[in-house]
Amino acid sequence: MSYGQQQGFNQAITLAADVLSDVKFVQEKKLLSKFYDEIALDTGMIQFGVDDTIKAMTMGAVSTLILWENIAYTRYDLKNPATGDTRVKFLSDAQEKDPKHMKDPETGVDLEVVSSMGLADWLLMHYGDFGVKIELITDQSSEGFQFCKGFGGIGGFLRYKCEIDNIIGDATGQYDDYDEDDFFI
Repeated sequence: MSYGQQQGFNQAITLAADVLSDVKFVQEKKLLSKFYDEIALDTGMIQFGVDDTIKAMTMGAVSTLILWENIAYTRYDLKNPATGDTRVKFLSDAQEKDPKHMKDPETGVDLEVVSSMGLADWLLMHYGDFGVKIELITDQSSEGFQFCKGFGGIGGFLRYKCEIDNIIGDATGQYDDYDEDDFFI
């Protein structure tokens, strides 16, 4: 390819990038509008917030996960050195600074960090394990900004209604005490 052709090709790519980003922006607005419509209709087919969305996902209830690309949460695998028990916690930047989140609530023992990873990175690596489709969004539109600030930057469309509030346990799918009826409305 000659220099003139290469320069023209690069210009075409630059121009197309603007058009493609506009398409992504329109798709994002459409997806979030559907999310807000479901909330307004109170269908019970939406979940949002880190803990509730992750619980619903581990139950297999989430079909499409909506995730802010810059969500400021970290997923921790923690181990109680006294008992050997492990648990998973999802902590915001603010929660990470509070030492109570790194202690066993019953015994006060300091928990060992086995591993940690940004929540967005972990979800992008593992969303297929839960059979969900993932949609990344930005906070650049008014809809995206509202989703990030008002709904925690994570949510999803459900396959079926489930009552997350009745489930006692953590977001790993390790539930302490539940009845099958707790999952369904």
